[in-house]
Amino acid sequence: RFVMDLVTDTSCGFVFCFSDPRTDQWPLVYSPLPVTLVFTSYLFLVALGPSCMRQRRRLELRALLLTYNMAMVALSSYMFYEMLGGQGYNMVENVLILGKALTTMSCAAQQMARVCWWFFFSKVIELLDTVFLILRKKQEQMTFLHVYHHGSMLFSWWSGVKYVPGGQAFFVGMLNSFVHIFMYGYYALASLGPRMHQHLWWKRYLTILQLCQFVAIATHSSYNLFTECPFPDGFNTAVFLYILSLLALFLRFYYRTYVRGKTESTA
Repeated sequence: RFVMDLVTDTSCGFVFCFSDPRTDQWPLVYSPLPVTLVFTSYLFLVALGPSCMRQRRRLELRALLLTYNMAMVALSSYMFYEMLGGQGYNMVENVLILGKALTTMSCAAQQMARVCWWFFFSKVIELLDTVFLILRKKQEQMTFLHVYHHGSMLFSWWSGVKYVPGGQAFFVGMLNSFVHIFMYGYYALASLGPRMHQHLWWKRYLTILQLCQFVAIATHSSYNLFTECPFPDGFNTAVFLYILSLLALFLRFYYRTYVRGKTESTA
């Protein structure tokens, strides 16, 4: 039962997989119902939260934000270390193929599955980003990109942990955890107040780092689609298309914020 059940349909070249027995009964993973309820609650919060705060005083939350962001830096650092190979997981083998570690009961494979679950759970925790924006009455930052990114990551990583908690999937989590170390570090500094703003000149480069992440993931996924890789083509295709959507949205954000905005300010 600890071997992933893979079914290959040679007529279309796709590899379909049933749920991984290692994670099948884990919290929030055993059924799509919990994550669907979380997502639905999130949408209600986005829709109703700003109006509920309209007549209320905005909250500063500086101590809470500092604690939260530093905790996310610590969690992201832990996940990055583990996915990079801190527990002996064969990084080279699993970047290019669905490694043997994924389909066995090895300690490294079990640990990788657990870290993938933590990465998925971190996406649930990150919904607090939106809660804090609402409480601080920062509705202008609740853009389509913000809501789409936070909401869609729930289902994409629920699928990853449910069906492929390891192998190729870890590459996405590893890069994203690395980026989030700097992103939540930036947010932690910003939460200290206006006196820190002069030291946050590198926000533009943080966005560039995010864009580089998407390019790397898109390249990785597309490479797997054109090579002999036992990892399910359906997942590689889904990741590739999803990353292209994020790349397009972040490029639009970068252009509007740092290119067009700079041009208009100097005109």
